Order: sequence, then C-alpha cells, then structure tokens
Amino acid sequence: MARTRRVVGGKSKKVTVSTDAYGHTAGWAATDLEAALAVPPDSEAAAFFDVDNTMMQGASIYWFARGLAARKYLTTGDLARFAWQQARFRLLAREHAGDMSRAKATALAFVEGWRVDDMERLSEEIFDELMAERIWDGTRALAQLHLDAGQRVWLVSAAPVELGRVIAGRLGLTGAVGTVAEVKDGAYTGRLVGDLMHGPAKADAILQLSEVEGLDLSRCTAYSDSSNDIPMLSIVGNACAVNPDSALLAEARERGWDVRDFRTGRKAAKIAVPTTAATAVLVGAVAAGVALRRRRSRR
Repeated sequence: MARTRRVVGGKSKKVTVSTDAYGHTAGWAATDLEAALAVPPDSEAAAFFDVDNTMMQGASIYWFARGLAARKYLTTGDLARFAWQQARFRLLAREHAGDMSRAKATALAFVEGWRVDDMERLSEEIFDELMAERIWDGTRALAQLHLDAGQRVWLVSAAPVELGRVIAGRLGLTGAVGTVAEVKDGAYTGRLVGDLMHGPAKADAILQLSEVEGLDLSRCTAYSDSSNDIPMLSIVGNACAVNPDSALLAEARERGWDVRDFRTGRKAAKIAVPTTAATAVLVGAVAAGVALRRRRSRR
C-alpha cells in the first residue's frame, strides 16, 4: 500500500492507494486521485502569510530601497548602512525597544510629499525588477493550495501597505495588510496611521480582519519565519513556521506546529539581506537615509 499526503491549512490529509508489485497504482485513474485529494471550499477559512523571508527571500523594504537607489533616490552608501544594521540585529537576535520607537517615529517619513500613485507605480516596477525572482516557490505553492481550496489568502507585513498590495496582486492573492501612511489630497504626509504592522499589531489586524470578513480563526492558517510573529501564529487554528529562525523553530516544536523550510544550506548562507526581525528598524533607516539625502541636496 502507498500513502499520499497533501497539506492544506496546516493539516495533512491521508489517502491510501493500492499498488501492484512494481509500485504502480492499481485501479486509480488520475482524475480519481485528484478527486480524493480535493479539499472542499471553505469560505470561513483564510491563510495569512508574513512576507519577509516567508514569502520572499530577504525583506521587501530592502529590495524596495535597492530599487530607489537605482533610480537615484538613495545612494549605495545608504544601502550599506541598512545592510550593516541588519547584520547587527541578526547577531544580537533580539528587538530593541528604543530603536523600535525611533523606527515608528520616522517609519514612512521618506514618502512625505510623494503622490500615492507614484508610490504604487514604483512598487510595481521594483517588484518586477527585484522581488519577483525572490519569491519562495514552496511558500507560493502553499498559498496556491489555500486558493484552490476556496480560501482567501492575505499577506501581513510591516512594509508599507501599498507595497504589500502590489506583491499580493502580482501573486494573485486576496490582499495585504501592512503599515499605513497618512494621506492628504492624494499625497503622503510622512506620518503613520496607527502602529507599525509588527509583532502583536499583526495579530490585532488579523482579529479585526476576521470580524469584517466573517472568518473562523480556528479554521485559518498563519505562516511566518520569525518568533516576532508568534502572536499572529497563536491566534489561528493552524500555524506553520516557514524558514524559521531558531527561536520560532523551538516554539514550533514545543507546540507541535508544522515546519516548512524551503532553503538549502548553501542558499540560506548566501542570504545576507534584511529579514523580518529587523524590518521595522530598516524602515526607519530608509527614512533616515532619504532625509539625509534631502538635506544634502538643499545645501
């Protein structure tokens, strides 16, 4: 007997298939097997995916900054400082409340005065140029399983919500939840609306979204690579650690959560770009870099 498993919503469904002496399926047509593996649509279930190092390699805000640098909004020196900050925070492996506070104060200051449509255009261009090829195939396949099951799939990220929406749209997902910038007369003021979409704020956003969308969180699934997202993973019925950091891996093992790792050792070692743990700090760094460029240009 051969057993086939298909993972949907963090749970595996077992199908027993009869085989002959050579391991070939006996009496099962392909369409029969597909029917056996099919999952009925569940309109009250959804999947929530973190973005940085979960859906894509590295941090979306870093790749966005790379795209801005290519367009002369930032310098290579600014990018080097961002990378240095990321390396520092990865080595320390913990959050710094003071830095988080500064990040919140200046998180989206760099877009002050920008038109919303310009931000959306830049997000689309930079996704196509730098981010599309960095989407994890395995995580994308997980998202597709939920879509095929008739579920909604949302990205939940600390990155600007406009960038999250572009990524979701390019991947054919339902939508995105992210950090929101204040807009007045079609332009950004440089201030935040609410908090950075980070840590417990993600769990709060999912709770609010579930009320609006009529979701049963016990039937929902959440995916993340970072221990910072334990609050988000804890409020759904099915949690999955994707490319997890060491703290999240330990938590997942203790709680019996699913673990999916789509990195090879060689590829993981090469990824030296910012990841989820320091995204909020990096957003502040982007703001500081652009502000410095503006001051220099005025002299």
